[in-house]
Amino acid sequence: MVSKVSKSRTRRTALAATLVVAALAVVGYAATTAAGKSNEDVTLTVSLFGDFGYHDLYKKYEAAHPGVTIKESIQDYAVHHSNLAKNIATNAGAADVEAIEVGFIAQFKAQPQNFVNLRDYGAGALKSRWLAWKWAQGLGSKGEIVGLGTDVGSLAICYRRDLFQKAGLPTNRVDVSKMWPTWEKYIATGKKFQAKAPKGVTFFDTGSNVYNAMVGQINPAYYDRSGKVIVSSNAAVKRAWDLTMTGIALGESSGFAAFSNDWNVGYKKGSFATVTCPAWMMGYIQGQAPKTKGKWDVAATPGTGGNWGGSYLAVPKQSKNAAQAADLVKFLTSPSSQTFVFKQTGNLPSQPALLKGAAVTNFKNPFFNNAPVGRIFGTSAMRLLPQVIGPHQGDIQNASTQAIQRVEQKKQSPAKSWSQFMKDVKAVS
Repeated sequence: MVSKVSKSRTRRTALAATLVVAALAVVGYAATTAAGKSNEDVTLTVSLFGDFGYHDLYKKYEAAHPGVTIKESIQDYAVHHSNLAKNIATNAGAADVEAIEVGFIAQFKAQPQNFVNLRDYGAGALKSRWLAWKWAQGLGSKGEIVGLGTDVGSLAICYRRDLFQKAGLPTNRVDVSKMWPTWEKYIATGKKFQAKAPKGVTFFDTGSNVYNAMVGQINPAYYDRSGKVIVSSNAAVKRAWDLTMTGIALGESSGFAAFSNDWNVGYKKGSFATVTCPAWMMGYIQGQAPKTKGKWDVAATPGTGGNWGGSYLAVPKQSKNAAQAADLVKFLTSPSSQTFVFKQTGNLPSQPALLKGAAVTNFKNPFFNNAPVGRIFGTSAMRLLPQVIGPHQGDIQNASTQAIQRVEQKKQSPAKSWSQFMKDVKAVS
């Protein structure tokens, strides 16, 4: 999922959703447990950051569990995780089911005493469903299952074919991918684009997204394997920063803050030609700019792939409905549910059997010029080597985003903003 970070993940076509709903009806929801057979009325609260595509799944679950009502609340990415940290610390206010993005999973799984061990509700038997690294990221230090994985955010580059054509660049996704085997080549391609770009159009949306994609390919990046913060001493991180600054200096960035109103309008107006594109971003683009159908396509990301986003569902210990909430988590992360969500939103499953299955590998998205997005993102996910992450991964990423925005908004020079970034890293870690 989402990193997520997205505010809106819209549905695919009604036909795709209908087909999957029909398939789910045939298969049934065997993942549910006896917890759903209670005659007592129960309201389960679910707190997310962005739309995970669960609405129809809630209806299915409620239909199969008379007396259960599910209420969902959605907050911004940063606000959601800040509120969750506060609610966990005060032991009050958390929902029955809480989404945790990968950038924050290390922080919360370090507090297994504050979350229901889903192993106590049969989740341990489900281990083989998940990518090994995805499963491991949700475990506490003693093997407690703090969260079950939803999606993975394997990366590609989404690009505007029409804007590439106007700038005299190739438009075929294979040829486009060949233009940028490395991030240096990506920035060089941007320089060519800007030379002939339509007025007011830039090569990429925002420097922070490009930087985060580069950092996502570095291992270790912000933490070493001993858990030490190494941002200031990691030359690879500084190279990613410097290359981002080069792109900004060349006028390749629109300078919009990701998920801001300006960024959303930029999709509608065609203000930028490329965007760092995890699988879930496809749904976001479709939601923000539905009239751009067919103008987009998907190419390989520079470098070795990467990951942006992906989430977990956890049950805080303070929940009064732990058994029912754990049952709902297993249902929402089941193979049939992950397949359904993929068809709806593009959120890529985190389970190898699904990534290799026909439902994913054969899926083409007409909005993106019929790009074989299932194969592109699925292959990227299977190749992904997980990054070492630490308890303040999300905080450090937020600090880097603010640092890059200061440069784009001409509030600080690259050198001064980097120095401030280092001070911010020290403060949060």
